[in-house]
Amino acid sequence: MQRNHNHTKIITIEKVIDETPTVRTLVFSDEIMANVLPGQFAMVWIPGINELPMSVMISQESGKAAFTVRKHGDASTGLFNIKVGGQIGIRGPYGNSFDLKEGKLLLVGGGTGLVPMMRLLTFVKPTDDVTVLIGAKSKDEVFFEDLSNTLLEKNTHKVLVSTDDGSYGEKGFVTDLVEKLVSENQFDGVYVCGPEIMMYKTVQSAHSRKIFVQASLERMMKCGVGICGSCCVGEDLVCKDGTVFDGDHLSTNKEFGISHRNKAGILENY
Repeated sequence: MQRNHNHTKIITIEKVIDETPTVRTLVFSDEIMANVLPGQFAMVWIPGINELPMSVMISQESGKAAFTVRKHGDASTGLFNIKVGGQIGIRGPYGNSFDLKEGKLLLVGGGTGLVPMMRLLTFVKPTDDVTVLIGAKSKDEVFFEDLSNTLLEKNTHKVLVSTDDGSYGEKGFVTDLVEKLVSENQFDGVYVCGPEIMMYKTVQSAHSRKIFVQASLERMMKCGVGICGSCCVGEDLVCKDGTVFDGDHLSTNKEFGISHRNKAGILENY
């Protein structure tokens, strides 16, 4: 019987991978989640706490998927603390996906925004020339660098890291590296996910040079199906109209990179 993606399925965590002191990847078996498109997300229920929207991380094992979570608020910390054998609920997948171009590609990820970038890497063609930029605050918070190189071992590629404090890789914000690269190269596609200010600057850098660019937006989500309106950014609902939007569209959105809504739905500036 085909599964109703709006119904919550209870799954068991089979493996926990510590990526950094504050980031973990939780692996589970689920054929549907294992095959989602890059940019799609699931609503994840942490029993007794809350439900969270999560990008679906790839797994190297067939039929398995994962969630990579940074402990921050109550729900994300609750998910972070789940052990092997613990259970959570999932529903979905929801949302659209990236439009993958061919040729010279730039993928930019900050923090757990790297998750959809890793899935996108599994869709690139062997002939694509791929550059991955990883942004982190410090060396201790860098993850998925080795995985990126492994996924791209058959491609012409570069994996570059920038840290805010200069403790690893290039010193500075990853958007400084984006600006440098798009000014020196003609990319066929730029893809980004992470903190919104980072995405905003990346989209601006690419779009101003008429380079195709897409961003996977993160917003407060309570339902995931377009009912509650919590995830609106301007006139768009991120859960239904996104999460992926292109540079042409984002350049006309008056809230992207400027403001967001808190849990009470009140508009706040970044």
